[in-house]
This record gives sequence, C-alpha cells and structure tokens, in this order.
Amino acid sequence: MSSLLESIKYRAYKLGFDDIGFCEASISNEISKYLKEFVSKGRHGSMSWISDTLERRLHPKNMWEDAKTAIILGSNYGPENNPLNKLNNKSSGNISVYAQNKDYHKIIKGKLKNLASWIVSKTKGDIKVFVDTAPIMEKPLAEKAGLGWTGKHTNIVSPNFGSWLFLGVILIDTDLTGVNKKSNINKCGTCSKCLDICPTNAFIGPYKLDARKCISYLTIENDSHIPRKLRRLIGNRIYGCDDCLAICPWNKFAKISKTISYIPRDDLKKPTLKDLSILSEIDFRLLFSGSPIKRIGRNKFIRNVLIAIGNSSDRSLILNTRRLLDDNSSIVRVAAIWALAQLSKKIFLYEIKKRLKYEKNKDVINEWIETREELEGLQMDNII
Repeated sequence: MSSLLESIKYRAYKLGFDDIGFCEASISNEISKYLKEFVSKGRHGSMSWISDTLERRLHPKNMWEDAKTAIILGSNYGPENNPLNKLNNKSSGNISVYAQNKDYHKIIKGKLKNLASWIVSKTKGDIKVFVDTAPIMEKPLAEKAGLGWTGKHTNIVSPNFGSWLFLGVILIDTDLTGVNKKSNINKCGTCSKCLDICPTNAFIGPYKLDARKCISYLTIENDSHIPRKLRRLIGNRIYGCDDCLAICPWNKFAKISKTISYIPRDDLKKPTLKDLSILSEIDFRLLFSGSPIKRIGRNKFIRNVLIAIGNSSDRSLILNTRRLLDDNSSIVRVAAIWALAQLSKKIFLYEIKKRLKYEKNKDVINEWIETREELEGLQMDNII
C-alpha cells in the first residue's frame, strides 16, 4: 500500500499538481452543521444549487455510497504581485487572480482524469473526479487530508502555498488511507486580518461568511442588480475579490505559480474600464474565450464595469457611461444610471429629464428616481 501511495504522489507531481493528501471519504457532523446553518440563514443568496443539493453535500457518501477514500489534489496559483496593489488604480478593472487566464476547472479536470485512469489501472477500483463540479465539500476534505487548515476566511490556508490553492478531488471505492496519516493544526491564532479587510463586512465572524455581501458573489453569482448600499464598497473589483486571501500572513510562504495557464494574460492584468465598457456581446465572447469570466455573460460583466466606473472619479468615462444608458439590458442601464450620477450630477439631471418618461422597465425607473433622491439628500446634507 505504501508503494502505491508513493506512486500516486509521484504521478500527481509529475502531472503538475503541487500538493496531495489522502483521507477517508467522510466529513464530520460539525462541518455539516456549519453548512446547514449557512443555508438555513439564507447566507447562500441566490445560489440555489447549494440548498437544492444540501443533503448530498453533507457527506461524500450521500453522493456516492461506495466512496471509501478521498484523494485531494492542490494546484498552486500564487500571483507574482500582491493583488491589493491594484485597488488604487481606479481607472482599471481589478480581476480576481484566478480568472486572469484560462479556466482552472478544465485544466485541473484534465489532470485529474489522467491521474484517475492510472489509479484505476493499478487498483481496478471505481473512481470519480471533481473540480467544483458536484455537491462535495472540497475544503473540509483538504483539511482532513493534511493540505492545510480552514482559515477564518473559510478558505484553505496551506503552510506551503498560503491561500492560493485550487482543489481537485478524486473519490475511489478502495481504502487507501491506512498508511498516510497527516494533518495540519489550525495556525490562524488570534489573527483576524482576513475578516477585518473585507470591504463589505461579509464575515459574520470567524469561519462564517454571508455570501450575499461578498464581492465575489455580488460580481459573479448574483444575477440581479448590485445593492445600492454596497456599490461604493466594491471599488474597481469587476470580477471577484482577493482581499481576504491576499492579506493572509501565511502568504509569506506562498510561491509564484509555475503553471503557464495560471499566469495572467497581459491584457487582463490592468484592463482599462474605458476599453471594457465598450464591449459588445461578440467582443466579450472573443476577449474571454476560455476564461471563467465568460460564464457570467456580457451584461453582468458590463454591470460590474459600470460600478467600477462610478467609483473611479474619472470624468473621461462619462461619454461611455451615457452610451450605456441605451443598452438593451436593464441590468446594464441600472448600473449606468448610478455610475453617471457619481461622475456628474449635472449630466445625470439632464439625462433623467430626457429619459425617465420613456422608460418601461420598473427597475430602471426606480433607479432613476432613487438616485435622484439620493443626490438631493446629499445636497441637503451639504446645506445643513
């Protein structure tokens, strides 16, 4: 058994994985309790697939009764530069580190299938592979397998790679865990940097996230308008957010990823809001072909860009913003109204007089009115 495990490790590293661990295919009742609370409190927001598959998520065996061993693979995507440094460049869009090149799901899944096929040839067992593609909790399994521990930001912290690990899981109906016992003690201590840095205060407390306030959720999973009270807090983050990961002190042990497909594309390192705001449907698909960003669609992406424009104080973006007031998507028009008001009250007041009476969409009408009321309220506050 020992030689088999060592052979699996060797092959995993040869395929480009950076860490590997083995554990029993089970999750503690305490972890399951956290997930139940997360759903019962509605903290998963509109991510209905979490609540719809809750029972299957609680334990790997609920999804596959024959599963005995979980093999957890880690793939390092550590960035060359701290992503927090990009937050001050208000005229460019800040894209989460993981999304600045190829879609990691496809890259890791190909490697997992390669490794799984080899394991099957040696064990004759049945096997299943997962990369965020099934109702299975990868992070508790990764902690159990010794890849790291769950940080207060609810993500895995690795003693070797900090907070920058993609996770893949292989389940097998063979017991491989007997001689591979390892674990990592939680070493977060009294540190709360990941909680304190969150722009929207999405953490209720250590290890407890309210996804509805998380910028990653708001800019990626959220299909509707971004709540008004959170828009200014989003800054120039147009796809995801790395703040709680980037601030982690354990990143002093992080390593720059050697995987070419994780290295940021030059055109996605500091894309200008001006260039992004003029993307048509076809332009969007071409620019983000093979990227996870393509999944959210052009309209949600332009919505995010417009929120960043509203936070940019860059008046050279007024013209592009005004053009988007005529966009076919109500999600885009709502964001354009808000962004325009942040850049120019005078032009906003001109546009509302011209457009409000012709608008048919209720959300857009409400945005015009609420934004005007907000501006009038600010004016009164200044007088007072």
